Amino acid sequence: MEISTIYSYFKECGKVTTDTRNCPEGSMFIALKGETFNGNAFAKQALEKGCRFAIVDEMEFAEEGNPNILLVDDCLKTLQGLAREHRRQMGTPVIGITGTNGKTTTKELIATVLQQKYNVLYTQGNLNNHIGVPLTLLGLKPEHELAVIEMGANHPGEIDTLVHIAEPNYGLITNVGKAHLEGFGSFEGVVKTKGELYDFLRSKENSFLFLDKDNEHLCGIATGLTIIGYGMEGGEDLSVSGKLHACAPFLAFEWKYQGESHDVQTHLIGAYNIKNALAAITIGCHFDVPAEAICEALNNYIPSNNRSQLTETADNHLVVDAYNANPTSMMAALENFRLMEVLHKVAVLGDMKELGEGSVEEHRKIVDFLQTCGFERTILVGEEFGKVNAVFEHYHDVEALKGKFMQDKPVGKFVLIKGSNSMKLAQLKDIL
Repeated sequence: MEISTIYSYFKECGKVTTDTRNCPEGSMFIALKGETFNGNAFAKQALEKGCRFAIVDEMEFAEEGNPNILLVDDCLKTLQGLAREHRRQMGTPVIGITGTNGKTTTKELIATVLQQKYNVLYTQGNLNNHIGVPLTLLGLKPEHELAVIEMGANHPGEIDTLVHIAEPNYGLITNVGKAHLEGFGSFEGVVKTKGELYDFLRSKENSFLFLDKDNEHLCGIATGLTIIGYGMEGGEDLSVSGKLHACAPFLAFEWKYQGESHDVQTHLIGAYNIKNALAAITIGCHFDVPAEAICEALNNYIPSNNRSQLTETADNHLVVDAYNANPTSMMAALENFRLMEVLHKVAVLGDMKELGEGSVEEHRKIVDFLQTCGFERTILVGEEFGKVNAVFEHYHDVEALKGKFMQDKPVGKFVLIKGSNSMKLAQLKDIL
């Protein structure tokens, strides 16, 4: 069945679901497959729960004579093709975002700034993969004036797949760093994969790139593109420049556009977030959001989802950045924590995942750096840190550390919690 035919059915429904636990009345169910489930087996159930159509790709689940079950060759490709067709039909300008670190925070900041003037569709949570991106795009409505689409990857070619679904008019790579090396193979593999966004923009007329001009790796692959640059004060060819004022503990900075300066006091932890904020400011300026509205949006934004988040409990101040971790983001978090103008610092760090053969070396570099930081207490969690640590307090997993804290927890401290999401360090918030 052609995508154009499927799309005509989608227009009757207006909504898509891939989960029978959420079947809006009259929606379209698309049967996806995973390692432990086959969505085809739930097609009939989806119809019983209120879906108008069910898309399947296995003949045995396509009931003969049932006009509400539609058979296709591949449900995932159908979902992606449907999203691309809908994106084209809507014609909404799309801003595509990727990067090793900060892409979710940057996406949130961009959406917050643009919403001061526009009706914006943007990626919810971390729905940034081969399923999340098309599901987001299928949420486009005629009233949406802009779309901000986050794109993630941990293997070569994945960004190329996503850009050919979202077909962005504007692009932004926050940065490139050492992450998912097990999948990418090398840092060069990371740069090449993220750069697939640039490759797509080169093929599209009237496209624009928002570029961190301080990042030599990104500048090196940004040839042949219409560039709108941002960076720290003193850089060249900048549309927007920034100057750090303080991070004690919240980020405060100044930004300048067309000769006018503006001050921002954020609720973000980490000096590294100034680049994420400058990206949002640059995009806001490009789309003529007033400077006062940009400042107000950034001043009022409060992070969530365990990213650059400050939590004050009855006993401690917690700097929670436990959603993800890689060598680049871990080092940035530690450097910022080291420079933070507070007393009684405790660092709780969990393993960094998906680093492949370089894992031991990268964890050793973190341990070596920690020895120069002078924190009051340093606690390491996980097998990888255990292989290289002979200096600091260490626990095999978060459960062991929780047991220790139940008997003897830090009190009156500033605690950094940083690690890969699978280390489950966010659980420590309830104890500390």
